Amino acid sequence: MSSASPVGSWAPAAPNATAVANSSEPENPLFQQFARLDEELHAAFPGLWLVLMAVHGVIFLAGLVLNGLALYVFCCRTQAKTPSVIYTINLVVTDLLVGLSLPTRFAVFYGTRGCLRCAFPHVFGYFLNMHCSVLFLTCICVDRYLAIVQPDGSRRWRQPACARATCAFVWLAAGAVTLSVLGVAAGGRPCCRVLALTVLEFLLPLLVISVFTGRIVCALSRQGLLRQGRQRRVRAMQLLLTVLVIFLVCFTPFHARQVAVALWPDVPHHASLVAYHVAVTLSSLNSCMDPIVYCFVTSGFQATVRGLFRRHGAGYEPNSSNMVSMHKSSRGSGHNHILGAGPSAFTQDLADGPGA
Repeated sequence: MSSASPVGSWAPAAPNATAVANSSEPENPLFQQFARLDEELHAAFPGLWLVLMAVHGVIFLAGLVLNGLALYVFCCRTQAKTPSVIYTINLVVTDLLVGLSLPTRFAVFYGTRGCLRCAFPHVFGYFLNMHCSVLFLTCICVDRYLAIVQPDGSRRWRQPACARATCAFVWLAAGAVTLSVLGVAAGGRPCCRVLALTVLEFLLPLLVISVFTGRIVCALSRQGLLRQGRQRRVRAMQLLLTVLVIFLVCFTPFHARQVAVALWPDVPHHASLVAYHVAVTLSSLNSCMDPIVYCFVTSGFQATVRGLFRRHGAGYEPNSSNMVSMHKSSRGSGHNHILGAGPSAFTQDLADGPGA
């Protein structure tokens, strides 16, 4: 997990008398050092600090609105809780978690500096969100691959119960890893730790997403092997490409910085500090970019959102006849059934195989 490395990796880059004196004492947990990174950036680069805090403020507001709306649509306006919808709901929750942790970050810096208890929600929430986002994006990609390329063979595994169990495991594993890493002492062998965690939490999921995306591209080029309509298959491709782009844009800088500083510990302290904060900002941006994924998870997300605004603005009243169940649409009604429904037709799981 990358959270182990920022401080442990750049601390050796600026040795001083205090560091030497502490070499014979138990080192502070990584959490305590993470909690002080904002103060270090503010002291060294106050202008950059203000810019990044403004960006985080925009991320908080946009993420709260977009993900709050998405959570309402997926939980209250979606009849069929298919595996893709279940994974997406959990992804929305992780994005809301990182958004809600940002006000705590502001409050800690401006009102309760040095209070580690106050800093814990932000530090823990940020790293938990990053780990869960990586894993849930990977789950969505794997689910799409199974639904498109292996619809019959994967039917047993693509059940809501399996998806819920997978989500529970992801939350527990990510929480346990985050707590354990934030609690360990900085130091030891940061290079080995960073490389191992980068492989497990970044390179391996990236490999899975890239390989499965490539397999789906090959499958889409052989239309005779697929029973889905062209528009649904194109939407599936858009979903996977969006996941890959978000993964690369939001998480690559953070892990690249971690590996670079671990391999070259003589990187100047200020350069490492700035790179860390910029990478953290980019990874937080995923809470605003993930709503793009929601548009492709089900076939009617955009129509449903537009219907909600029309209902409040022009008295639109959806009725039960507008609601399309995943079961009916996947049994043969096809895409025309979706087009014939109203804005609430939000339950068609993207590119599901028959009977998924």
